[in-house]
Amino acid sequence: MKKIIAIAAMVLAAAASQAWAQGYPNKPVHLIISFSPGSSTDIVGRVVAQKLAEMWGQPVLAENRAGAGGSIGTAFVAKAPADGYTLLVDSNAHTVTPSIYAKLPYDVDKDFTDIVP
Repeated sequence: MKKIIAIAAMVLAAAASQAWAQGYPNKPVHLIISFSPGSSTDIVGRVVAQKLAEMWGQPVLAENRAGAGGSIGTAFVAKAPADGYTLLVDSNAHTVTPSIYAKLPYDVDKDFTDIVP
């Protein structure tokens, strides 16, 4: 749980950086949570969504897309436009899933850009 809280803190710190001072966001942001409601990933995602909405003055819509160890939500985000308005909240499953499944509809290394290190 401490790790999740630390990750949430890093997301919030990154959101406050100078890079965000360019009029982003100017429409609602979709925060896709790749695990089911009530999970620790969901709780962190909803807290982050609430704080980002307060900071940005724009709605941040937390949506659960659970299943297949997080790969359903991850595939949804991979297919979304790369415009910064669809963000993924995932767990360490993001890096483990390619080792478990032979074929995925996305490439973890090429289809995503990390916001939080």
